[in-house]
Amino acid sequence: MAHREGSLDAPTRHPLDWKSASFYDRQSLDHELERVFDICHGCRRCVSLCQAFPTLFSLVDDSDTMEVDGVRKADYAQVVNQCYLCDLCYLTKCPYVPPHDWNVDFPHLMLRAKAVQFQESPPPLRDRLMTSTTAVGRLATLPLVDVTVNALNRSSGFRKGLEATLGIDRRATLPQYHRHTIRQRTRPLAQEITPVAAGETSGKVALFATCYGNANRPDLGEDFFKVFQHNGIHIELVPGNHCCGMPKLELGDLASVEALKQHSIPILADLVRQGFDVIAPVPSCVLMFKQELPLMYPDDPDVTAVQRAFFDPFEYLHQRHKAGLMNTEFANELGDVSYHVACHLRVQKIGLKTRDILQLIPGTRIDAIERCSGHDGTYALKVESYDHAVKIARPVVRKLAQQAAPHLASDCPMASAHLASLQEGDAKPSHPMTLLRHAYGL
Repeated sequence: MAHREGSLDAPTRHPLDWKSASFYDRQSLDHELERVFDICHGCRRCVSLCQAFPTLFSLVDDSDTMEVDGVRKADYAQVVNQCYLCDLCYLTKCPYVPPHDWNVDFPHLMLRAKAVQFQESPPPLRDRLMTSTTAVGRLATLPLVDVTVNALNRSSGFRKGLEATLGIDRRATLPQYHRHTIRQRTRPLAQEITPVAAGETSGKVALFATCYGNANRPDLGEDFFKVFQHNGIHIELVPGNHCCGMPKLELGDLASVEALKQHSIPILADLVRQGFDVIAPVPSCVLMFKQELPLMYPDDPDVTAVQRAFFDPFEYLHQRHKAGLMNTEFANELGDVSYHVACHLRVQKIGLKTRDILQLIPGTRIDAIERCSGHDGTYALKVESYDHAVKIARPVVRKLAQQAAPHLASDCPMASAHLASLQEGDAKPSHPMTLLRHAYGL
């Protein structure tokens, strides 16, 4: 078959064969890593995306042969550890993704390598703690514990000790914890609204709170309830609270991903059978159910049903707007908004629906920045990668300085907090749903 250069066909993803023995075979993995690294070395289009590619190209250029065959197999892990599975190389740069017969899926190859690494050598306590988001959230939101944790995270002495013992960089922005969780805050707001279907939407949504939304940003639940109900959409919380699995996926702990899937999918699939659509306030969690779990479980009908019913929240509002069902009576202007487009939102291939909705507000200008924030899950928290995270964020920080807008919005609240800590100005980091609520005067 002749090679077709330049991704002339639409990219496609192959299911992950993660339960086969060959998936975890080190020799097979190293052979595939060498094959793909050689293609990347000959192309180098992705050099500006993240630290994984500069690390690879430096290893190649510093080797005796100045080719991939001169790089020690043991050094491949240096590249793997710099990949945080943002998927942008696959989505925006690589001309060799399937259906090209070179079949390069760099992020999922890195995922396979992380899974093999996880089996061969257990990760440090820090990584296991930071990715156990449900357990940490439950502990840190206990009365008095939340106050203590938040106070310690603001203490320079404690942060120095945390860096020395666990390797969490003292400069990194750590989230606050709130004992008044999203469920407690939204319970008095709930209304019974008769749903009206439009397009692919049923007019009845279940909000998957996510670990971050429940423990760290429970105020977002109030924003979502206020805005969706103001638009005639019935909204409830998904029963219980648990992790989507993305943190464990990024660690390569696929057994934990499966355990979380077995907990969440039956609950979500039952809601879908009741006529609910599903949304979440963090793009990574949406992507987990729209892409990663379906690729891990392509033959599970419940996973497929949840995938079809899962929406980005502004994608949902946009569909309602197209049907003439969105409330466009706004009480407040927003002025200028610097809008950072999260990587895991871009990967969903739905366009800039958040920008499009916010632009409906009179007296509002949205300047979209489609570059990585550098936060990337736990990447910006680790002492060995914090400086890389700052370097990756630098183009976004420069844009923020040029735009000098009073608002810094990102669908990923962790990304906006990270960017706010690096900015030269004083733009207030906000979730777009918070801005939308303010525009309505709710």
